[in-house]
Amino acid sequence: MTKLNNILTEMNDRSREVFQRVVEGYLQSGEPVGSRTLTRSLSENLSAATVRNVMQDLEYLGLLDSPHVSSGRIPTQMGLRMFVDGLLEVDGLAINDREKLDGTINENPKDISATLDKIGSALSGITQGASLVLSPKQESEIEHVEFVSLAHDRALVVLVFSNGHVENRLFQPPLGQTPSSLKEAANFLNSIMQGRTLSQAKEIIQKEISIRRQELDSLAAELVENGIVFWEAKGERQERLIVRGRANLLENEAEEEELERIRLLFNDLERKQDIAEFLDLTEQSDGVRIFIGSENKLFSLSGSSLVVSPYMNSDKKVIGAVGVIGPTRLNYGRIVPIVDYTAQLVGKLITDHS
Repeated sequence: MTKLNNILTEMNDRSREVFQRVVEGYLQSGEPVGSRTLTRSLSENLSAATVRNVMQDLEYLGLLDSPHVSSGRIPTQMGLRMFVDGLLEVDGLAINDREKLDGTINENPKDISATLDKIGSALSGITQGASLVLSPKQESEIEHVEFVSLAHDRALVVLVFSNGHVENRLFQPPLGQTPSSLKEAANFLNSIMQGRTLSQAKEIIQKEISIRRQELDSLAAELVENGIVFWEAKGERQERLIVRGRANLLENEAEEEELERIRLLFNDLERKQDIAEFLDLTEQSDGVRIFIGSENKLFSLSGSSLVVSPYMNSDKKVIGAVGVIGPTRLNYGRIVPIVDYTAQLVGKLITDHS
C-alpha cells in the first residue's frame, strides 16, 4: 500500500489526470480507453501522441494494461487499488436509493429474517450486483419448540423465540416415529429450553438426556438428539448467509470461463463454506472495505470485487456484514455509500429488535 501511495504522490499532474480518466472511463463503459478519447476530456490540451506516451509510462509502472495490440488501456488490479485508495470520489446516497432500502424495514420490521431477505433483494436491485447479507446467529431466549409430522420421512421443527422471531426447518425424523413420540420429545425440550438461548440449551439438553434417558422411549430420545444436531451441527456456524441477485452478476460477464468461475463462487457461498472468511473480512475495520479481484480468498477465482461493511449491535460488537459483489469495474463511488447505509440500517434493525 505504501508503494502505491508513493507512486501516486510522485506522479505529475498530467500523469495523474490521464490515469484517473482511463480508470473512470473503464469503470463507466467496461471498455479500453484510447488516447483520442482522452484528448477530449483532459484539462490540458494534449495531442494523442503525447497521451499515448503517458499511458505507456503508466503501463510500465504496472497501473495500466493493453488487452489488445493498438487498443486503448484498462487499469490493472494494482491500478484499480491505487485509484480506490487515492483518487476515488464517493458520491452521496441518492434519495431514491435510501427510500428503497428504508421501505424494506417499514413493510414488516418485526420479522427479522424476512426483512433481511428483503434488504438483500433491494440491495441487489439498487446496485445491479449480487448482494450478501450475513445475518447474526439467533441468541434470543427460546419460548417454545414444536415438532410437526409431515410424512413418514419428513417433519417440521418450529422454534419460537421470546422476541417474536420464528424459525421453521425441515428434518428427517428417526424411523418409526409416532405422534406421541413427537409430542413427548417436544414437551421434554420445552421443559429444558424455555428461557434459554440455543447455545445455553445445547449443553443443558445433552446433560439432561443422559440423566433422564429412561424417562424417554428410544424413538423420542433419538428425535431429541437429532434435533440438537440439526439446530447446532458440529462445526457449523449459526449465522445465515443470504445471497441475492446472482443473475445480475452472471449477466454482466460474457466469457464462458468467467461464468464458470462465478458459478463456483456462488456454489461455495451457498454451501456456507466461507461464511467465517466473509465475516473476518469485515472485522479488521469499522467501515466499508473494498476488495478487488484476487485480494481475498473468497474471490480469487472469480476475479470479482467485493464492497463490504460490518454491522454492529448496541454493544458495538460486530455481529454480521452486508456486501455487494460485482465485476472489477463496479461503480465504487456510488456503491460505497449504499453498502455503508445498508449496514447502518441492519445494525439499527437488530438493535431495535433486541
